[in-house]
Amino acid sequence: MLQVNQQAPGFSVPDQHGNPVNLDDYEGKNTVVLYFYPKDDTPGCTIEANDFTTMADQFSALETVVIGVSKDSCESHVQFIKKFNLQLILLADTDGSLCERYGVWQEKERDGIKKMGIVRSTFIINKKGQLVDVSYGVSAEGHAQEILDKVKILS
Repeated sequence: MLQVNQQAPGFSVPDQHGNPVNLDDYEGKNTVVLYFYPKDDTPGCTIEANDFTTMADQFSALETVVIGVSKDSCESHVQFIKKFNLQLILLADTDGSLCERYGVWQEKERDGIKKMGIVRSTFIINKKGQLVDVSYGVSAEGHAQEILDKVKILS
């Protein structure tokens, strides 16, 4: 698992439109909030995405870009964005390589059944490409506000 003060693992992953998004694109310009969530259009993931969208202007005022990541396809992301009018960049990590690099692909247990899945997690990456906050296993409800509060302190 990643830790604060490490260099954030780089990536080039397609967004909802199939355009490659690279972490290097933001270095020196923006703080990046990279949040991993299990699945488009599920209750917790919808709460989290809607909360980040509601606070989009506040993040933008702090020169912060919010990027969501799941293993869903670009098409699934487009439908999710349209359905809830989300104001986010969503990355389609369909092969799971980005999830692996950030340590969020883990064994989870639900109702006594163990299986691999994305552990809801968020990383704040500063303008130098370093991890300044690492949060694994977060709750969807209220999480966007917690991250906004952290970004304010770190800015």
